Amino acid sequence: MAVSELARASVAPAASAAYPLIRCRAIVKIYPLSGVEVHALRGIDLDIGKQEMIAIMGPSGSGKSTLMNIIGCMDKQTSGDYFLDGVDVSTQFESELADTRNRKLGFVFQRYNLLARATALYNVELPLFYAGMSGAKTGEVALAALDRVGLKDFAEHWPNQMSGGQQQRVAIARAIVKQPLVVMADEPTGALDTASSKDVMQIFQKMHREQGVTVVVITHEPFVADFCQRKVVMRDGKIISDDRTPDWHDM
Repeated sequence: MAVSELARASVAPAASAAYPLIRCRAIVKIYPLSGVEVHALRGIDLDIGKQEMIAIMGPSGSGKSTLMNIIGCMDKQTSGDYFLDGVDVSTQFESELADTRNRKLGFVFQRYNLLARATALYNVELPLFYAGMSGAKTGEVALAALDRVGLKDFAEHWPNQMSGGQQQRVAIARAIVKQPLVVMADEPTGALDTASSKDVMQIFQKMHREQGVTVVVITHEPFVADFCQRKVVMRDGKIISDDRTPDWHDM
């Protein structure tokens, strides 16, 4: 068996102090476009430890969203190895990837992606329905998630009755309601003003501090990245810097 085959057949130890929760090795992603190969990622090596809060930064076209899609099990790399919680997810079939997303990952997007004709509570309950939780329990669990983002009193509000910042907090509650290992936030403040952006990032910090959730924030805004312990900067499909935030503390 070739070395690369051995690597893909292996299962890493479960995430621990000695082994990262997320491990990317030599990740390459190539998209065919009109007969031309577009190299979106060019050999990414990245470790993210359990309970880290990290920002992945870069301009448009840097590859940060492509990397997020791979870490979030929404796409597969062309080559290289990606381990999540000790499992080589690059070998998983689509049904297995869906199960991994469902059990281990939560997602927050720039545009909230809430159901317009549903209450905040119902929007947060949705992942629980898909996970097979009984209807009697979903309301209680979803309401607790809304309480953690300060919106318990808005449970029966519809999205059009809430501000953009409040809608994003509902989206965060939806992302954490099943207690994922990792929350992936793709430009979570991109549609918000400065005050609402600060509120949202402080909620991520509180989640990270009190619940031990690993938070990965994709952003191009230095102000947002300053809320994170660590900043990874990408350009042209490569990581060009990876630094700890000096004197980082909850802001």
